[in-house]
Amino acid sequence: MLGMALAALDSTIISTAVPQIVGDLGGFSVFSWLFSGYLLAVTVTLPVYGKLSDTLGRKPVLIAGIILFLTGSVLCATAWNMAALIAFRIVQGLGGGAIQGTVQTIAADLYPLKERPKIQAKLSTVWAVSAVAGPALGGLLVTYTDWRWIFLINVPIGLVALLLISRHLTEPSRTTRPAARPRIDWPGALAVFATGTLLLTALVQGGVAWPWLSAPSLALFAGSAALAATTVWIERRAAEPIIPGWVWRRRTISAVNLALGALGLLMVAPTVFLPTYAQSVLGLGPTAAGFVLSVMTLSWPVSAALSNRVYNRIGFRNTAIIGIASAMLILLAFPLLPFPGEPWQPALIMLLLGAALGLFQLPLIIGVQSSVGWSERGTATASILFCRQVGQSIGAALFGAVANATLASRLGGAGDLDSVSHALQDPAALTASAADGLRRAVAAAVDHVYLGAAAAAALALLVLLFVAPSRFPVLTDEG
Repeated sequence: MLGMALAALDSTIISTAVPQIVGDLGGFSVFSWLFSGYLLAVTVTLPVYGKLSDTLGRKPVLIAGIILFLTGSVLCATAWNMAALIAFRIVQGLGGGAIQGTVQTIAADLYPLKERPKIQAKLSTVWAVSAVAGPALGGLLVTYTDWRWIFLINVPIGLVALLLISRHLTEPSRTTRPAARPRIDWPGALAVFATGTLLLTALVQGGVAWPWLSAPSLALFAGSAALAATTVWIERRAAEPIIPGWVWRRRTISAVNLALGALGLLMVAPTVFLPTYAQSVLGLGPTAAGFVLSVMTLSWPVSAALSNRVYNRIGFRNTAIIGIASAMLILLAFPLLPFPGEPWQPALIMLLLGAALGLFQLPLIIGVQSSVGWSERGTATASILFCRQVGQSIGAALFGAVANATLASRLGGAGDLDSVSHALQDPAALTASAADGLRRAVAAAVDHVYLGAAAAAALALLVLLFVAPSRFPVLTDEG
């Protein structure tokens, strides 16, 4: 949990320090890469670390990931300009990928099927607490110390995690481990890393740094397609491929990969667009807007912890179907909210959405982990986390385009979501009718995004109904 806290806190604590970082280092035009660079590094390394943990064991991969993450944190604290800080954030991300995937795998290794919901719920609680405490802690550090401390605070947490893991994490010997250590597919690892980097760069920067149909976007998509073909060619010939073919040939894993990819897609609506809605339409401050979103992180772990009482009776698939069907209906309810409405209304929707998604995500993760043995669990876990991260990147690009297109149609092509939100932060510069028009345009844009999220939920539902097996295979002997 301490190791996971490193990755969880890092994704939220930096958000409140961006103005101070830009004021000190400059580089406003590229500061978004503080987040994008980290996300890229985490996402593209997940499959690599998953395979390495199956090959070398979980403990060395997790320890190496924490050390790499702490190294990146210290380097970030010494950054002398924005380019250096972005580069060091990528180093952090290289460690974060090892932490996120390996911790989830270790949880499945150490705990039997009946106890996994409890430990997975505790890991979810780490993310929930970080979502609430991260921005507040970042604000305190920036206000009373210096922005560099938001990175240095990782060091004591990471050192305690390293001490506990080194002393107390003992991996039991497994009869399924091969007698001879297999070769690591480094060409495949490099190909996966390069393909993911180009594809996610195209998705993250498209429509932001350059137009979608511009030469940079087309070149990145074409390059990622060519590298994807090269990766498939390499992996088919590798003795121990980084992404084995069985990940997609087994219906259970392929269905969960697609379903959690859709989850990543729909999660963009609340995490990215709800704070803007709360501030621009409801007129809330940043802290209150964050609370509207954070209530989802309160119900999610509780629902996840109780999900075993449901899937032990009706199965993993049926529990997930109930969760995602409920989430779809809840997302469809968002556009029905009155304008401008009261803050408790979207907060209630987020509370219900967290409960629904807790029923959806955790049974699928546990179902996949329970369908494979030790030697495949790291790869299987990393594949579903990878698909969720890719879905999130696609969702950010897709729903950003949807929101900006809605604003363009409502405002006659004048401005995008960011520019409109900034204009609403200075109400004195607008007439009452102009401000009301902008707020209604933002509300319509976010409504359309939530409709898109409901469509993503419907896609996940269809995958579970028609692709996933009616009963997930569960290994009785998980050694």
